Amino acid sequence: MDLKDGLIRFLEYLEIEKNCSNLTVRNYHHYLSVFIDWFKSQNRGLNAEDLDQESIRQFRLYLARHTDTKGQLLKRITQNYYVIALRSFLRYMIKNDVKTVSPDKIDLAKTEGKSLKFLNPEQLWRLLNSIDVADVAGKRDRAILETLFSTGLRVSELAKLNRLQLNFDTREIGVIGKGQKPRVVFLSDQAVLWLKRYLEARKDEFVPLFIHQRPDSKSEDNGEKMRLTTRSIERILTKYVQKARIPVKATPHTLRHSFATDLLIKGADLRSVQEMLGHKNVGTTQIYTHVTNPQLKIVHQKFHSGNKTVVSIKGNL
Repeated sequence: MDLKDGLIRFLEYLEIEKNCSNLTVRNYHHYLSVFIDWFKSQNRGLNAEDLDQESIRQFRLYLARHTDTKGQLLKRITQNYYVIALRSFLRYMIKNDVKTVSPDKIDLAKTEGKSLKFLNPEQLWRLLNSIDVADVAGKRDRAILETLFSTGLRVSELAKLNRLQLNFDTREIGVIGKGQKPRVVFLSDQAVLWLKRYLEARKDEFVPLFIHQRPDSKSEDNGEKMRLTTRSIERILTKYVQKARIPVKATPHTLRHSFATDLLIKGADLRSVQEMLGHKNVGTTQIYTHVTNPQLKIVHQKFHSGNKTVVSIKGNL
C-alpha cells in the first residue's frame, strides 16, 4: 500500500471509527506527514511494505538530531508523539492485511518524570478568596474556579458547558470528554452556591454557562459568541494566582490535579477517581498515587532514624 494513500485512509478511520477530535486527527496528520516526507527523502519510495526496523531507527535518529527554527532539539516527549502516531498507523496497516513493521517492536524513549503541580488547601483558600465577588464578573470567576476544583473538568470541557447541563437537584453535570467519552461529574456545596449566585446575577438568557461580561455585547446565536474561550479562562485563573501570590504557576489543569489529589489523600479509591477524571486507563490516574499515599508517611514516621532521634532527644529533656 502507498503510504500517502494509507495515511488518508488512517485519518478517515480515526475520524469515523475511532471518533477522534479534529485536533487529534490534525496532530496525527502532522506527525505522520513528517515521517512519510522523511522516508521518501531517503529514496526508499512510498510503499508500506518497504518499511523495516532499520528505517524506523534512522527516523528516530533524525528526530533526536532535528532542531526547530530556534535551533533547539526536539524534547524527548515530543519525539515520542511522532513514535506513538507511527505505531498507531502501523497497527492500522497490519489490521488491513498490509505487511509492514510490527508496532510491538517499537519502544518509546524514556522521558524525565515531571513533578505534579497541585495546590494545597491553604493555597486553594487564598486563591478562591482573592476574588472580589461584588459584581457579576467576580461571581462568574468564583463559580469557574469552584467548578474546576469540584469536578476536575478539563478547561476545554468547562468552556463547552451550557446552562441546561447543570442539575442542581442531583448536583451533577453530564459531559462529553476526551475521545467523545461521556461521563458524569459532581458539584460540591461551594460550587453549587457560587454557580447559583452567578446565574441569579445574570440578566440574559444566553445558552453558554460562562460568558463574557461586556455591557455592549449582543448575540444573535443564543450567546455562542459570548462564550468564554479556554484562553480566557486561563487568563482569569492567572490573574487570581498572581493576586493571591500563589508560588505555583497554576493553570486550569493544576486545579484538575488538585481535585484528584484532594480525593485520594482523603481516601477515595483510584478507580472512582479515574472515572471522575475521564481517564481511559487507570495507569494515567496512578501518577497521583506517589503524592497521595498516606501509608508512605506512616512508614517514614515509624522507621526513619531522624524521627527516632527526635523522640530520643525529647525523652532526655
